[in-house]
Amino acid sequence: MKNHKLIRNLVFMMGILFTISLSSQETKKPFADKSKTYKIYTFDIKEEIAPPVWHVVKNSLKAARDTSADLILIHMNTYGGMVETADSIRTAILHSPIPVWVFIDNNAASAGALISIACDSIYMRSGANIGAATVVNQTGEAMPDKYQSYMRSTMRSTAEATGRDPKIAEGMVDPRIKIPGVSDSGKVITFTSSEAMANGYCEGSAESIAEVLELAGIENYEIIKYELSATDKIIRFFISPIISGLLIMIIIGGIYFELQSPGIGFPILASIIAALLYFAPLYIEGLAANWEIIIFIVGVILIAVEIFAIPGFGVAGISGIILVVVGLTLSMIDNIGFEPSNIPAGELLSAFFIVIIASFVSLIGSLYLSRLLFSTTNTMFGGLALAATQQKSDGFTSADNKYSAMIGKEGIAHSVLRPAGKIIIDDDIYDATAEFGFIEKGESIRVSRYSNTQLFVRKKT
Repeated sequence: MKNHKLIRNLVFMMGILFTISLSSQETKKPFADKSKTYKIYTFDIKEEIAPPVWHVVKNSLKAARDTSADLILIHMNTYGGMVETADSIRTAILHSPIPVWVFIDNNAASAGALISIACDSIYMRSGANIGAATVVNQTGEAMPDKYQSYMRSTMRSTAEATGRDPKIAEGMVDPRIKIPGVSDSGKVITFTSSEAMANGYCEGSAESIAEVLELAGIENYEIIKYELSATDKIIRFFISPIISGLLIMIIIGGIYFELQSPGIGFPILASIIAALLYFAPLYIEGLAANWEIIIFIVGVILIAVEIFAIPGFGVAGISGIILVVVGLTLSMIDNIGFEPSNIPAGELLSAFFIVIIASFVSLIGSLYLSRLLFSTTNTMFGGLALAATQQKSDGFTSADNKYSAMIGKEGIAHSVLRPAGKIIIDDDIYDATAEFGFIEKGESIRVSRYSNTQLFVRKKT
């Protein structure tokens, strides 16, 4: 009798536990209400992971919140891209109050794998792949271990946050990670859809977004797709690395050509327009901050002051060049403020090389164009160059009797001569060059000689 009673109690308790378990599973399903029409917000990541993709993700997550979407679904097909951009995207996904799923249409490699693992659910097309997240350079070679270490940690923590095996995520970066039954061949982990499902990295295989929703048991839904506006397309175009590099070339080239010709003309106008097109989209995107733009402007001013107001080329000019490069570089990456520890090293290095390479190519191109345009053999612009040679035997001379007569005259240095500068003789200002060393402003000088349209002076002893 007691045994029967004990069995009844056990059956009763098991029934209660089973009911609680079913109830708990039901509450974990956010889309269990068959009578509700769910809002599904979708957007694509079908290109290299770069700032334009981050632009789309930010706008999409905001639009999903504004429309009170129930689910965000990413349609992905990418071979990867910039790790720093992917890190920004994965952080935004992890912090999203709305569930984020991803449908891998074909590839989620490298940075794409990191973004996918950050999502709450992963669905893959048959034949799709996810993994191979080793950090590589532009030539495809693996970066030093300090970069791999950061990526391993990021992949591991992302997997932990979304309830996936962190060891597998780490193995997608490091071929040294060996997991019995998963990876023991010394290769980085890359899963097919079936392998991903077997290891908890995929919730199901589907051929379309409609099938993804069907697998998830979502019957009634309304799909809202993110569409790029005309403004978005313009911003994405101008913040791409290639266009940014071309704009830098125009900025530097315009400044160079303007310095080679008197007055204000087309080159400086082209440089100003290019600077506006470079900084404006970056500013709108929150990449370029006010102080970064100010650094660039101050750099340009220092270069102009060094060239037009201070003879020679010294501290002001060198400082100006440094500030111009710093301003252009920092404007290309996420707003880092004044805290050095916040600087994304990889992204900073990439931006720096874009600026340096673009500037170098621009200067070389400007030198070539200036020779080509102003050559006497150029039928269109040849008139701007001196075509005839004025020989001394024909009565032409570059010497000015007034300057020749100044040899031996005394005066004072109107500016620092290092060695070029300005002097004052008889209340008139002249350009001059110090024969030996530097001459400080205000020191007494004597004209020693006149050669090639240039006065040469020495300190008065």
